[in-house]
Amino acid sequence: MKKFSVKKPVDLKNHIGDDLALSDWLCVTQEMIDLFAKSTGDHQWIHLDEERAKRETPFESTIAHGFLTLSLLSKFLNDSIDLGESKMGINYGLNRVRFTAPVKSESMIRARFNLKNVVSIDGGVQLEWEVTLEAKNEPKPVLVAEWLTRRYG
Repeated sequence: MKKFSVKKPVDLKNHIGDDLALSDWLCVTQEMIDLFAKSTGDHQWIHLDEERAKRETPFESTIAHGFLTLSLLSKFLNDSIDLGESKMGINYGLNRVRFTAPVKSESMIRARFNLKNVVSIDGGVQLEWEVTLEAKNEPKPVLVAEWLTRRYG
């Protein structure tokens, strides 16, 4: 995959409304799910107990935490888009997020980034992204979000 690239984040103003990037596929492994559970203290059995999940869920597998899936947006953005010269970037928040389908353990997922808006802020720009995560061979997205990031300097 070729990275979308700009010299400076402000240059993105020329790309409002564009689908800027489609990330490479990433496998969400059971190890990732286990480590996320350990880090967050969310030990719900649907994430960790593979045998029980096979027996008792319609997914027939453990599933990733929604927040694990959401946290992967940063990786997908950094891997897919070079925002050019800036001193730092931060997550500013989410206007909307929906976990629209489960991410089964060992699923391959990727992100599609559409730039909705670029707003000048003191010292930088605020970027508004419409992000869709999809799982390979699944008919509908697993996550849709309106995500705000900021780039400074």
